[in-house]
Amino acid sequence: MHRQDLLNYLRNYRSAFMDEVAYVQRSIEYIENNPDCFNREHGPIHVTGSAWVVNPARDLVLMVHHGKLHEWYQPGGHADGDPDVLRVAMKEAQEESGVSDEHIHLLMPEMFDVDMHMIPPSAEAPAHGHIDLRFLLEIDDVHDVPGSDESHEVKWVPLNRVLSYNGNRSTYRMVDKTRRLRKW
Repeated sequence: MHRQDLLNYLRNYRSAFMDEVAYVQRSIEYIENNPDCFNREHGPIHVTGSAWVVNPARDLVLMVHHGKLHEWYQPGGHADGDPDVLRVAMKEAQEESGVSDEHIHLLMPEMFDVDMHMIPPSAEAPAHGHIDLRFLLEIDDVHDVPGSDESHEVKWVPLNRVLSYNGNRSTYRMVDKTRRLRKW
């Protein structure tokens, strides 16, 4: 996937959530005007890739207690120059879960969610924004999720309890979308 492919994906993306519709439009405008948006060194905003990971029954979500932000999120990370944001999301799911990539499956080729959010300043970086493009992945919950040194903890969380771990609007959207999924 190249920058133009990503822009085409975003132009064709549809959402029932008005906040997400606005994020998609702002993302398109930003990516069109900032070819270096896949590098974290680029300006105040850059593109990231995340994985919303569910189990086969769609009743568990893999959550990561982020090592730097000290909050629960879905696996994800910086593109570091890679415009193939799906590849970024798959890599982050593997690295942060500790699950071998042959056990991680893409459930749909299109994006699952689009979000824009701010990251607070830290010792490593000033405050900055993320255009976070999320993909729906599956890992069978029979596999151990040992995690990695990037996270304090990684665990399966029942779908009906995810919002008690992270109640932000983007997590709400993904939980709602997951509830609407049918087992294929």
